[in-house]
Amino acid sequence: MSSERPQLYSGQRQFQHFCRMETFYPIRELTPAKTPYPFPQGPAFELPESFSFAGNHRDTQAFLESTDTAALLLLEDGKLRLEQYALTGGPEVPWTSWSVAKSFVSALLGIALEEGLLENIEDPMVRYLPELRGSGYEGASIRQVLQMSSGTAWNEDYSDPDSDVNRLGPILGGKGSLKEFVKGIRPGTQPDTVCRYSSADTQALGLLLAAVSGSSLTAYMQEKLCEPLGFEHRGYWICDGEGVELALGGLNLTARDYARIGELYRCAGLWQGEQLVPKTWVNASIRADRPHLQQGKVMVGGHIFPFGYGYQWWIPEGNQGEFSAIGVYNQFVFVNPSNRTVLVKLSANPRYGLSENEADNREEETVAFLRAVNAKISGRA
Repeated sequence: MSSERPQLYSGQRQFQHFCRMETFYPIRELTPAKTPYPFPQGPAFELPESFSFAGNHRDTQAFLESTDTAALLLLEDGKLRLEQYALTGGPEVPWTSWSVAKSFVSALLGIALEEGLLENIEDPMVRYLPELRGSGYEGASIRQVLQMSSGTAWNEDYSDPDSDVNRLGPILGGKGSLKEFVKGIRPGTQPDTVCRYSSADTQALGLLLAAVSGSSLTAYMQEKLCEPLGFEHRGYWICDGEGVELALGGLNLTARDYARIGELYRCAGLWQGEQLVPKTWVNASIRADRPHLQQGKVMVGGHIFPFGYGYQWWIPEGNQGEFSAIGVYNQFVFVNPSNRTVLVKLSANPRYGLSENEADNREEETVAFLRAVNAKISGRA
């Protein structure tokens, strides 16, 4: 492993790092499925030359280049219509997901519930993880943690070097453990009253999955998602020094294999005739079903994020039922059920995290671009 780890949120270009995270950190490996499923080819699609954002026209190619976009993939009706790569991206290159990983963790929790490994998501977390007694999670239910409404004290400001999320860096550098980190999270507000985006919440859910499945997060995902979804390529989870996966954002996959979670959820959990994730779970996951989860209410760091929140999925405003997995540096798995599409964008936006401003982070602009692609598909552009 290399000691020259990525210096995140520094303005440093990261595309040369995000394609090879296993050289910096310990990992657990995911293998291709015994029976891989290549997406069938559809008719070729050409991107719109420009799109509109904040009242201005944006050039598509300039946008992709300025956000260091390494992979862009489009499925329509489960068929591959566009696949393009740049920089260090490629069809067989696992790219780091950051918080896109959270949506995979959510899917695995839905499977665990269906299998009876969890009795009820209204159960308290400490029923299954008694070691969390005395932490901020003692009063929180599984659902509340899923919806980032645990009430724990947390600051997800990437631009603040002293924020809670930035305290994870030394742990991945071998100084401490993820389990101890979660046990040290303190209470903040009453659970189920504020949606305060917290990567620690997903890390707690990863510990929960490992506890109830009796295996590692990697092994459970291999069995429950990689094999039945027909993963084509090798992937891996980043781990701490104890072999505990960074559930909150350590998943590394190819663009095609990221697309599978979007297509699975577009089809309400059904894959090749098999209900892999319960339909009721999928439907609940992509809804902001409480007032504090609605658009204009969700806190990320010190600012309001303009999307609503479900079970580890983001819900943009609009009437097309869109939902998205989103990771820092502009990782997206964006689903538009009305258009029957899934879009994957893997990036290394160099300005990400320099501030909490949209001008640096460009998440709303990315959604505008992805919507422009969908508009062209539907003939609305």
